[in-house]
Amino acid sequence: MKTIIIEDEPLVCEYLKSTIAKLQEPIEILAELDTVSSAVKWFKSNSSPDLAFMDIRLADGLSFDIFEQCTVPCPVIFTTAYDEYAIRAFKVHSVDYLLKPVSIDALKTAISKFKSLQQSN
Repeated sequence: MKTIIIEDEPLVCEYLKSTIAKLQEPIEILAELDTVSSAVKWFKSNSSPDLAFMDIRLADGLSFDIFEQCTVPCPVIFTTAYDEYAIRAFKVHSVDYLLKPVSIDALKTAISKFKSLQQSN
């Protein structure tokens, strides 16, 4: 499975990467992006990953701005400290909405949900 991480806090990004690694799933992280603008540029110039992990609040705006500026062709697992965006998240390719700090159990459940959705397509 090929993924990207969109997260503006380096320590949180490292924590998410290490938690993903603990899953012992074949997950390749293609890119780590920290802004809306870098994510838009990445989506416009790369083929789609299978899945994206996105924080909601980024240094230059909300991750929802990415969806307004380009096509996000893959499902998204939102990872955020803010619960007030949950409903809005499910209007844009969201598989799950995980509150930080993301636990390994929550991540396992979200990945299982993603896999189930992929198998049903």
